[in-house]
Amino acid sequence: MPRQIIATPGAPAAIGTYSQAVRAGDTVYLSGQIGLDPATMQMVEGIDAQIVRVFENLKAVAEAAGGSLDTAVKITIYLTDLGHFAKVNEVMARYISQPYPARAAVGVKELPRGALVEADAVLHLG
Repeated sequence: MPRQIIATPGAPAAIGTYSQAVRAGDTVYLSGQIGLDPATMQMVEGIDAQIVRVFENLKAVAEAAGGSLDTAVKITIYLTDLGHFAKVNEVMARYISQPYPARAAVGVKELPRGALVEADAVLHLG
């Protein structure tokens, strides 16, 4: 099955050896997004702004792939402080409708560029 690389200026450009997303058949794998503003490639300030920016970035990539966050079947959230998990839930509910996808939340020591939160997703477009 051939891979299709997904890229959009609506999300931060890849800053490493990866693509924003890869589509294989009806499945799209979105790379992790942190709170980088795609226009400036600078981290937004504070946990609340970073959570929103993460979901805005994921939304842009999902739409570039021909889907939306409502087509997500799995999301993984990475937090440097699991005490912010309730804030993630609040923001996520603004971007994704029920029934919600499967999800995992992982506490991590640190994230790239000093981010406080990161999320990746898997979409199904079938």
